[in-house]
Amino acid sequence: MEETTVNKGEATRVRIVEAAYRLFLEQGYHGTSMRQIGDRAEITMGGIYNHFASKEAIWEEVLMAKHPYHEILPLLETAEGSTVDEFVRDAASRLVRELGRRTDVLNLMFIELVEFNGIHIPRLYEAILPHLLRLSEVFSHKRGHLRTLSLPVLARSFSGFFFSYYVTGLLMPPAARRAMGRDALEDFVDIYLYGILAGPTEHTHD
Repeated sequence: MEETTVNKGEATRVRIVEAAYRLFLEQGYHGTSMRQIGDRAEITMGGIYNHFASKEAIWEEVLMAKHPYHEILPLLETAEGSTVDEFVRDAASRLVRELGRRTDVLNLMFIELVEFNGIHIPRLYEAILPHLLRLSEVFSHKRGHLRTLSLPVLARSFSGFFFSYYVTGLLMPPAARRAMGRDALEDFVDIYLYGILAGPTEHTHD
């Protein structure tokens, strides 16, 4: 009986989070009321407050539950390649494919950054960091000459590289994306791994 009650309570909590998630994307955080969340979830106000003390508590749950790291990190941890170069290219390809299915990600992050000034990001980072550190450790054991960097720095650079590619791609007009060509991701990986300076035998821009 107790297990049934717990399962029912968890199901109710999920309904609240799903309803709030949709409303926040449609209307923003401040444009959404607790009553609207209750109506969308078909739950009374009292029922909502049994699970969440405030609307902000619901937002925190939405941010943690809907952030793409749940899908992305397992994909990255199974990336293939015996060298650093091969591993990063495979990881980048997997990540871009997955993020392409998550058109909501930018809206979620903008709500957090614009409406909350990023105050919940540290909690999110605490959840993600152990996974990134494990990934960076895998990364550091691949064949290839790596600079001596701490795992947190390596993790930050790795995640920042992917995030910048994804966000700038969404913000650029279609014509600019087309001008970058189909190999834009490969070029980004090259820059991440080897920098922007050309080798002595490569063509350079004056």
